[in-house]
This record gives sequence, structure tokens and C-alpha cells, in this order.
Amino acid sequence: MVLNKQYKRLRLVLGDQLNASHSWFKQKDKDTLYIIAELHQETLYVKHHCQKICAFFAAMQSFAKALEKAGHHILYLDLDDTVGYKSLPQLLKHLATNYKISEFEYQQPDEYRLLTQLAELKLDKQITIRMCDSEHFLLPFSEIKDYFKKDKHHKMEFFYRKMRQRFTILMDEDQPLGGQWNYDAQNRNKLKQNHIEDIPSPLTFNHDVSPIMDRLRRHKVPFFGSETNTLIWPVNRKQALKLLDYFCTCCLPKFGTFQDAMTCQSKHQWSLYHSRLSFVINAKILHPMQVLEKAVDHYYRHQQTISIAQIEGFVRQILGWREYIRGVYWANMPAYAGKNHLNAKRALPKYFWTGNTKMRCMQSAIQQSLDYSYAHHIQRLMVTGNFCLLTGIDPKAVDDWYLGVYIDAIEWVEMPNTRGMSQFADGGIVATKPYTAGGNYIHKMSDYCQHCHYKVKEKVNDNACPFNSLYWHFMIQHRKQFEKNPRIGMVYRNWDKQAQEQQQATIQRARWCLKNIEKL
Repeated sequence: MVLNKQYKRLRLVLGDQLNASHSWFKQKDKDTLYIIAELHQETLYVKHHCQKICAFFAAMQSFAKALEKAGHHILYLDLDDTVGYKSLPQLLKHLATNYKISEFEYQQPDEYRLLTQLAELKLDKQITIRMCDSEHFLLPFSEIKDYFKKDKHHKMEFFYRKMRQRFTILMDEDQPLGGQWNYDAQNRNKLKQNHIEDIPSPLTFNHDVSPIMDRLRRHKVPFFGSETNTLIWPVNRKQALKLLDYFCTCCLPKFGTFQDAMTCQSKHQWSLYHSRLSFVINAKILHPMQVLEKAVDHYYRHQQTISIAQIEGFVRQILGWREYIRGVYWANMPAYAGKNHLNAKRALPKYFWTGNTKMRCMQSAIQQSLDYSYAHHIQRLMVTGNFCLLTGIDPKAVDDWYLGVYIDAIEWVEMPNTRGMSQFADGGIVATKPYTAGGNYIHKMSDYCQHCHYKVKEKVNDNACPFNSLYWHFMIQHRKQFEKNPRIGMVYRNWDKQAQEQQQATIQRARWCLKNIEKL
């Protein structure tokens, strides 16, 4: 499309605002120019997995082409075009002058960093600046303050129930469908050998992203993860809907049952029964209500093969947890980003970037993350996150790794999950207790402990699973804070029953692991 030399209005579309159903696009306007740009600042604020960058850039390109095909005026700028601009405001000032605009509009960003940057944007006085709603989330931004207060814990379960009632999802009049609000107790099953053989292979796609990879290398953009010229993730609405259909048909029937399970036996079934829709939802390619309605409708039409525990577990993740985490983020920023309640200071071990560790659970979870820019919530929380918590890794380093490595990671959803739920760095705003566990939990929920260098049943020997002694070391280190917590008080009573020699040997083993953390 040949662009005009002058436009009345410039509209910014960020890389996670690829919502074709936004009211902006209801009408075509020859006086409005949409700008979608690959920004150097967005590749540099944290070191990203190369597949994550490729996925966002490919999705942005696809969205720009779709808008242009629909008759909108689009200016797509890649890294070559934006190399001369150190920041988004600098680029916008240039475009405003170049196209002689009188109005600038942007959708409210989901990250505090970008919201602040755009709120402080200074253009010529005659240019009107207007912020619009992104029209994506189920809980309006203006209502977050009604549900969440700064530095205060709000129970997710109660929030989730209110959302179910508000949107009449899985409800029987004013009561939860099936008589229970939550079927989490039925969502904790381990995969057995006969289950593993039935896991569907993940639906993947085939995008040539070699031009994007070339740009990253040409501009010396720092990145990590398995490099590939073929991206397997959906990057447009058609593919996202195809993946949603695949989830409902092939994965939903067993999703809830095995949503906490982990396995490393089959590299071809690495996503288990998970939807892998978080990227397309977080990039706003799909609306969360569209996903919920499709999944719930599929459940109602196939109740003979899909139990309510399966669909409720999925609804809880999107209608409950996703909206809850966003509320926590905005109620507590910017101070939330600096919270370090447990005063953790240790550096992140080098094997988080390579996967080279003798701990098979860590090796499996990290390597999958490096291979696919993906790991499911229990791998993130109870393997890598648990390890970082037990070893006292600086939560800023943990934040940066999680934000960089995962394809669906945007700060509003990553930070409360990592710094809050995983690392307890917020002191209990998200979680009422630290999510810690020894090797037994990992053994219970996975097959990672099979053929591991370490022995999951051992605590103090040289070949003892590091998680076991590290767990006790962490709990004793923070005993004054946690022993009166009713959810974990029994842990200390169990510790006190152990012989003093056993206690000393356990702590000594933990100290050795911490001192030699890079060798584990």
C-alpha cells in the first residue's frame, strides 16, 4: 500500500495487541495510519529466547498483512527500519512529525514499563494524545481496585467464584455446575506408562522465520535458546483457532486429570494435554472469552467423554488465575518489581542457560524450555521455581530468566507468578505459603527421578537428591517466619522428631549443595 504523506491520526499497535476484533478496526479510515514496529528496546530490556522474539515478530507481521488486506493503512517497521531509534517515544515523535498528524492514539499497555513510557510521551502541543482500552481482559481495568488492594493477599478461589457468577460460566443458576466450585483434588494424577503412550503429539505449525533470525544476528540482538529457522507456534487467528479446536478435541478429555503431571519419556509429546494457547491469548490474537466459550461448549456437547473436572480445571486457569494475576500486578506496581521478602541474593546457576546439570528434573524442564520456549505451570513452579526458592536465587534474576525464556511471558503475567507464587518474594500477596518441596513431590508427579544421577530417596549421601536437603535447609532457615503458618506447621514437628545426627547431616549436605551449586 502506498502511504499518504499526511494523516490526521496515528495509532500504535504493540506486539501483544494483535486483536482484530478491536473497535479500532470496525471501520476503514484513509486518514488513520496504524504503526506496528519491531522495536530494539523490546529486544533489549531482558535477554529473550530467540523463538519468543520470532513468534512475536512473525505474529506482528501476519497481523499487519491482515489489516492491510482489510483496507487499513499500515506502516510496518522491522529492526532495519527502527535501528536509529533508541526508544519507542523517539520513534513516535519522528512519525508524528513526518506524517503531520493531529491525533495520536494507543491502547493501554499491559506492562507498567510501557504504560509509563507512553503516559510520559511528549508530542507537539497541537497533537491530541488519547489512550484507549485494549478490549481484551474480562475484568475491566477500572474495576481492579474493587477486587485488589496493594500489599494485601486476596484469595484466588473467592475471586474465581465471583468471575464464574459474573459471566455465568459452568453455573447451574446461582450454584456451580456439578455442585463444586473447584475440582483441583482430581487434577493431580501422575502419568503411568500406559497413559504416556496415549498422549497426543502437539499440533505444530511450520513458519520460515529465517529472515527474522537474520535480522536478530545482523543487529546483534542478544538471545538464547535453541535456534531454528522454523517456528512451530501459531502466529495468526486462523492457526490459533485450529489449535483451540485441537485442544478441545484431543486434549481436553484428559486435561484436568493430568494437568500437574510431568514426563520426559517422550520428546514427541512434550506438551502433554496442555492447550499451549497462552501465547496467542497473551498476544490478543484470541480473546479469553472466545476460548472459554469454545471449550465450555465442547464440554456440554461431549459430557459422555469429558468430565467436569477437565473443563473446570481449564476454566480456572483462564477465568480465575489469569485475571487474578493481572489484578495483583496492577494493584501492586511499581513497588512489586523490587520485592525480595526472603532476602535472596544467590546468582542464577549457569545451567539455566544450557541445561547441563545432573539433576534430571532440572535438566528436563530447562532443556524443554530452551528447545521450545515452553514448559507447563508445574514444571515452572515445582521444578525450576522450587529449586530457585530453595537455593535463594535473587528474584530479579529469576524474573529475568522466566520473562526471557517463555514464549507467553509478558511482565504482567510473569512477575506475579514468579516473584509471587514461585519465589514468595512478595511476602504472601499471591501465595499464603512458600511452594517448596523435596524430591518426593517431583517423584510423585513425574518420571524424572528414573535414571537420575541422584537418588530421590536419599537425603545426606553424596548421591542424595539435592532437593531433599535443600528443602529442609530452607525450612529451618526461615523457621521463625513459617512455623506458625497453619498450612506448614507440621513440617517443623516432623523435623523435631528426627535425630540430631540426622538433622546435622541433612544441613551439612544442603550447605555442600549450595556451595557447589554450579556442579549439581
